[in-house]
Amino acid sequence: MGDKAHTHPGAAGRASAADHPTSVRNVVLVGHSGSGKTTLVEALALTAGAVNRAGRVEDGGCVSDYDELEHRQQRSVQLSLVPVEWDGIKINLLDTPGYADFVGELRAGLRAADAALFVVSASDGVDGATRMVWEECAAVGMPRAIVVTHLEAARADFEEMTRICAEAFGGDDPDAVLPLYLPLRGARAPDGHAPVTGLIGLLSRKLFDYASGERVESEPDGDRLPLIDEARSLLIEGIISESEDETLMERYLGGEQVDVKTLIEDLERAVERGVFFPVLAAAPAADGARQGLGTVELLELVTRGFPTPLERAAPRVTTPGGAARELRMCDPGESLVAEVVKTSSDPYVGRISMVRVFSGTLRADQTVHVSGHGLADRGHEDHDVDERIGALSTPFGKQQRPVSHVIAGDLACVAKLTRAETGDTLSAKEDPLLMTPWRMPDPLLPLAIQAHSKPDEDKLSQGLARLVAEDPTMRLEHNQDTHQVVLWCLGEAHADVALERLRGRYGVQVDVVPHRVSLRETFGGPAAGRGRHVKQSGGHGQYAICEIEVEPLPNGSGVEFVEKVVGGAVPRQFIPSVEKGVRAQAARGVAAGHPLIDVRVTLLDGKAHSVDSSDAAFQTAGALALREAAAQTRIHLLEPVAEVSVLVGDDYVGAVMSDLSGRRGKVLGTEQTGAGRTLIRAEVPEIEIGRYAVDLRSLTHGTARFDRRYARHEPMPQQVADRLPEDLRAAS
Repeated sequence: MGDKAHTHPGAAGRASAADHPTSVRNVVLVGHSGSGKTTLVEALALTAGAVNRAGRVEDGGCVSDYDELEHRQQRSVQLSLVPVEWDGIKINLLDTPGYADFVGELRAGLRAADAALFVVSASDGVDGATRMVWEECAAVGMPRAIVVTHLEAARADFEEMTRICAEAFGGDDPDAVLPLYLPLRGARAPDGHAPVTGLIGLLSRKLFDYASGERVESEPDGDRLPLIDEARSLLIEGIISESEDETLMERYLGGEQVDVKTLIEDLERAVERGVFFPVLAAAPAADGARQGLGTVELLELVTRGFPTPLERAAPRVTTPGGAARELRMCDPGESLVAEVVKTSSDPYVGRISMVRVFSGTLRADQTVHVSGHGLADRGHEDHDVDERIGALSTPFGKQQRPVSHVIAGDLACVAKLTRAETGDTLSAKEDPLLMTPWRMPDPLLPLAIQAHSKPDEDKLSQGLARLVAEDPTMRLEHNQDTHQVVLWCLGEAHADVALERLRGRYGVQVDVVPHRVSLRETFGGPAAGRGRHVKQSGGHGQYAICEIEVEPLPNGSGVEFVEKVVGGAVPRQFIPSVEKGVRAQAARGVAAGHPLIDVRVTLLDGKAHSVDSSDAAFQTAGALALREAAAQTRIHLLEPVAEVSVLVGDDYVGAVMSDLSGRRGKVLGTEQTGAGRTLIRAEVPEIEIGRYAVDLRSLTHGTARFDRRYARHEPMPQQVADRLPEDLRAAS
């Protein structure tokens, strides 16, 4: 790592199916939006000889961000797989969106990968969301490296950026985050800016010049050696401190010279174990150049320092019934266990499932068992079904390159799996198995929609079903109280993409309407009502009279029905009819059309006719009596209250608590949950947190997250109810 001088790709180029797990590296690129992940992927593909010019395959399409929606939005919105080959190793590069709304795509990439490249911009620094992802990777011991981009920016400072990364990512051991190379700047331009033209290898003490468009190795000038030696000493100490040879540090401090080969081997092992995190620099190739700055060094790091799939701890595997199952994971000869990490639709091919094979070998035309369990919280019903594998392929931009099989540790795409959804397990038909689903964020931004026209209404259901099957971070709700179709999303950009896909991919035009919360009604005080249903129009008539008394009950009591009829004024067989009528009217509401709750209805008296009384007549009379009682008193609106938990950095605790109070929230308490983090628990009316997913992100610069659950209904203050728009106050 740092000693090999590549001047041509050699065995590099297009990646096909791997023949053994040791020849595969699965790497996810992580970083905030605009940090340069996609540009870096395309630069690596160019250096590896997989494309004919920066970011282009033979048909002129991009290898990443090739979707028309991404072109229109000028940002990545989905996980992209770009396989390349370097020195006989297949590298599956997983390019993830950096915008917070598409964190589901990021988590899918983390699930499919065995190591991560954190891409940070020298001009923007490290944001809070990237730090949170780093902590998640640290919790599972995923190997990581850091790539600094945008060195061409006017105020870019690699050394300062390295210090910031050590502070942000190093935790208690900032010496575990150190550069392997230092940028070499060329002559200063008239504006005073000196472009980065090469790198200086700290371990090899070699200069790697990219000014010609290809990597050229040479010896550094003598005046650069003091700078190299100072940084080199820090790097060597950092590597040795993580060495498995406990005597190496003592020998080094005693004056022994450690040879470069030993240092590189220790470095590779430390990176592979996830205890040392090298910092590298990279830049895309200039027009006409074939290698971007630092891309060779990155490819060397990935192939030599990142782990093979054999070294990854596999997710837990069970039978569909829940019995634990032991497998020799990542063995191509074992029973098949694969997982759908992403689902997408192609207008010509149909549904395409990106699959990571964890065990066994997946073959074209094979019949597999598809299991989807434990996904109910994402709106997916449990399912077990056998499906036939269609064509297998490795993606490259818009192209799909056919392969005959995919071994354990590799990734590929499967066409036309009609039932498989993101998160499902593919296993052998005769040996069905199930992988524990990975954790996904809850969608907390509601988007109420309705079909634009009758033809759209006919297509809406199918379009929505396909949309949520592709994206497990999106939840579909058919609200029985408000009669609205609601798509729950992660943010506004996520919602925009959902609407765009409905229109462009599935041909469904929808209108966005105000989201309504599930309000309730209750009596503000006791009241009495008389229901009289008497009709005579020849022949069999209708006759029923009942008198009731209604009183409010404590929160959570529901609707209670009590009978206190004296002397058989209402025959026994018709008392259940009155109750049925009362409950039916309560479900329909008595004022604005919201369900009535928390009342006791007492039947006191009534009258019946020996011929004309009937079950239907007394149901109608019961409903009329309840409506008359409601007219005699004030009806209160009840609003749903949510229990909200916000995990936030200590710097934002005051701002978040103040914001919650401004939303009529009641803070229940706070507690420390780790270094610099506080958990705030509060109760907030749901009508006040419809856009909280967006507002909280803005308030805390993307560093906080929250969850919510229904607590109860409470009376809405009259001044709030009076201000409520008519379309939100009334039920459909």
